[in-house]
Amino acid sequence: MAVNAAELFSDRARGFRASEIRELLKLIDSPEIISLAGGMPDERFFPLDRMTEASTFALKEYGNKALQYGSTEGIKKLRVLLMDRMEKEGVRGLDLDNVIISTASQQGLSLVAQVFINPGDTVIVEEPSYLGALQAFVSMQAECCSVPVDQDGMQMDALEEKLNELQAAHIRPKFLYTVPNFHNPAGVTMSLERRKKLLELAERYAFLIVEDDPYGEIRFEGEPLPSLLALGGLEHVIGLRTFSKISFPGLRLGWIVAREDVMNKIIVGKQAADLCSPALTQYIAYEFINRGWMDEYLEVVRREYPKKKNAMIEALKMYFPSSATWTDPQGGLFVWAKTPDGIDTQAMFTEAINAKVAYVVGVAFYPHRDDNSHMRLNFSAVDPEHITEGIHRLGDLLKSKL
Repeated sequence: MAVNAAELFSDRARGFRASEIRELLKLIDSPEIISLAGGMPDERFFPLDRMTEASTFALKEYGNKALQYGSTEGIKKLRVLLMDRMEKEGVRGLDLDNVIISTASQQGLSLVAQVFINPGDTVIVEEPSYLGALQAFVSMQAECCSVPVDQDGMQMDALEEKLNELQAAHIRPKFLYTVPNFHNPAGVTMSLERRKKLLELAERYAFLIVEDDPYGEIRFEGEPLPSLLALGGLEHVIGLRTFSKISFPGLRLGWIVAREDVMNKIIVGKQAADLCSPALTQYIAYEFINRGWMDEYLEVVRREYPKKKNAMIEALKMYFPSSATWTDPQGGLFVWAKTPDGIDTQAMFTEAINAKVAYVVGVAFYPHRDDNSHMRLNFSAVDPEHITEGIHRLGDLLKSKL
C-alpha cells in the first residue's frame, strides 16, 4: 500500500500554488491558438549562428572546465563583465563579492525569499505584481502587503500610508519588491521622482528594496532612467537581473547584486539549492557578450518589438470596446488591459480559448486575488499580423458580453 504523501507534506508545501501562467500554457499548445499569454522573447530573432560559434568556442577553449562543477558564485570573468556593464549604467561601488550568477532570476527571487522570510513576515509588493515573485514569497509563508501602481509605477502616497499603518501595528516589512522598468504585468515604468521617494522611504522606515529588472535593456521609446541600484547603491537595494529577456531563456542564467552580508547568506542558500549554475552556459554567455553580440541582438529587439507593440495598441483601439483601457509601454513585453465593468477575464478565459486566442488572467497577479477585470497581453513573441487578429478575436468576445 502506497504511503499517503499528503499526510507528510509540510505546512509550507500545503500552501504551494501552481503557476497559473505555466498551467495556462499547457492548454494553449496548439498552432490554431494565437497566444498573447507568454512572456517569451521572439525566437525568430535569435542569432543561432553566433550562438553556435560561441558554444563551439566555449567547449574548445574551456574544455573540461566548461563541463565540470564551478564555484557557487559563478565564473569570475562573466561576473567581471557584468559588473562592467552595470557600471556603464551608473551602478557604482561594486566589487566581485557583490555579484553572483544565479540560475535565472526566478532563483534570485527564491533565494531572497529564503534568506529573509519567516512564516508570517510581511513583504510589500506592487498591485498587480509579478506572479513568479508572489509564488516565491507565499511559498515561504509571507504576508503580502500590496500597494497599487498607476502610469508612473508604485504610488508613493499609498506606500507611505501603508508604512505608517504597519509601523502603528509594530510590523516591520522585511523588504519591498518592485519591477520598476516596463512592469510585469502592467507595462508601466516608475518615474524618477518616485524612485527617489522610494529610496527616501526605505531609509526612513529601514527596509530593503528588491529591484527586479528583467526588461531594463529592452527600452525602445523614451529616455532611460537610472536604476534604483544606481540611485541608492547597495545599502538599501538588492538587484536581480536575468539573461532570459535580454537574450535567451534557455541559458537559464541571471545574476544577483547585493551587499556582502546579504550575499553571504544568498550564497549558502544557493549551495543548498543547486551548488552552482551551469558552467557551460556561463562560458557561452561570456563569449556572446564579450564579442559585442549581445548588444547587436538587443539592437534588433529594440527595432522590432515596437512594431509589435504598436500593432497591438492600434488593434486595441480598433477592436476593443470603447470603455476598455490599456497601458502603452515604452519597452518590455506586455500591455495590461482592463475590460469594461462586469466582465470577468477569468470566467471568460475558456471562451477565449474556444475563439482560438489566449491571454493571462489578471487575477493571477494580485496577491489577494481580488481583481478579475484585467488581462495581460504579450506582444514580443507574436508577429504583428497575428497580434492584430488575436486582439480582433478578443474584442469581438468582449463586445458580445456588453
